[in-house]
Order: sequence, then C-alpha cells, then structure tokens
Amino acid sequence: MMATVPHQPSCFSPRSVLTLRRLVYLENIMQADKIYSILEAHVPPTALSYCYQLWCETPFQLKITRTRQTKVGDFTTRNNLAHPRITLNHELNPYLFVITYIHEVAHLRVHRRHGNRVDPHGEEWKSAFRLLMHPVMSRSVFEEDILVELERHMVNPKASSFADSDLTRVLRQYDKNAAMYATLSDIPEGSIFRFQGKFFKKGKIRRTRVLCHEVKTRRDYLVPLDVLVSNVQLSLL
Repeated sequence: MMATVPHQPSCFSPRSVLTLRRLVYLENIMQADKIYSILEAHVPPTALSYCYQLWCETPFQLKITRTRQTKVGDFTTRNNLAHPRITLNHELNPYLFVITYIHEVAHLRVHRRHGNRVDPHGEEWKSAFRLLMHPVMSRSVFEEDILVELERHMVNPKASSFADSDLTRVLRQYDKNAAMYATLSDIPEGSIFRFQGKFFKKGKIRRTRVLCHEVKTRRDYLVPLDVLVSNVQLSLL
C-alpha cells in the first residue's frame, strides 16, 4: 500500500497573504515618496519629474551622505542585483547633483545589462550617460554657462566631471560656499591651503593628484586635483 505524504500547511493563510501584499505595497509607496522628496530637495525643479521617472524605471536605494573629499557620488550593488544603491554627497549644488545622479543611474543601467563584463567608464557607460542626459540638456535646467561646458563635456564624458577643469570651474561657481573654497587645481604651486583640518603646501602635479607637503609634520601626501580647499595663501612666486 502506497504511503501518503502528510499535508504541509501553508506558511500564510489567505488573509495573511493579503496583509503581506498590502504591506509590500505600502512599503513601495513610502519608498517612492522618500525618493521623490530627496530629489525635490536637491535637483533643479525642471528636472524633478525626469529624475523621478529614472528611479521608477529601475528602482534603487538612494542615500544622501556626508561630504566625501574623494568622490561626490557612487553606485554599488551586490552580485545578485537585488540591492543596487546610489549615494550622493549632501552639499552638491542642484546642477552638480543632477549630473552626478544621472551619471550613477547610467552605471546602474549598464550593470543590469552587462554585469562586470565591461569597463565601468567605457563606451557602454558613455553611451548610456549621453542618452540619459539628453532630456535635461537645456537652458530650462542648466544655466547657460554650465550648459555650454556640459555640451562640450558630453562629446566624450570622463569618469568624473571634475576631470574636466573647465566644467568644474563653472559648476563650482554655484556652490553655496563658493567664496570660501577653491579647487586645488586652481591655486598656483607653492600656495598654502587648509584641507581636512591640516595645512599643506602645494607641490608638483602628478597626473590626477598633487604632491603636497604638510606644513606641521613635513610629510608628503598625494591629494586629488579636484578637492576643495580653504584658507588659501597664494604663492608670490
């Protein structure tokens, strides 16, 4: 006589399944509201609906972080693509924020299609970045001086907008504390400046970094060209 397999009860009753679905739905609504609120606070008003649409098409975690001297944004994901996350620095002006946001969304789109099989800033990313930037490339979103430099930059976009000194210069003019800071690349060699609570003397440029001499300890450091520095004492040489 054939043995029968005991009936295994469902983990969820019909009512609990309905409740679970409702909770997931409410969680998604809350997440969408949170994303919209973040974007509303940081991007130009005329770019808000488009930036929100990008999130709706490929949802991801969006986190606003403290100031980071080495980067203004990044994209990360686990191997199973279940938890893509984009982070952006809190102090970015609206124009730099929207550029960086779309820059990172382009990384997400490329990763979903190619995984880790392509160069992070190769042709696939450049093509995706150009495509996603196209709808906001107008004077309704950007000031004219930014748009001129941005149009030039997008012909062959770089891994960082800060690698383009002309674009960086016009973007920095719209920072809240623009008068208090300077970009390391803009001050002459030999100048003294304050960075991360310490004073340095600017030395020779080495590709994307500058050899800087800390005044107090006399130690040498390689500092990225695009960092913001303060208390600048210009060299008289």
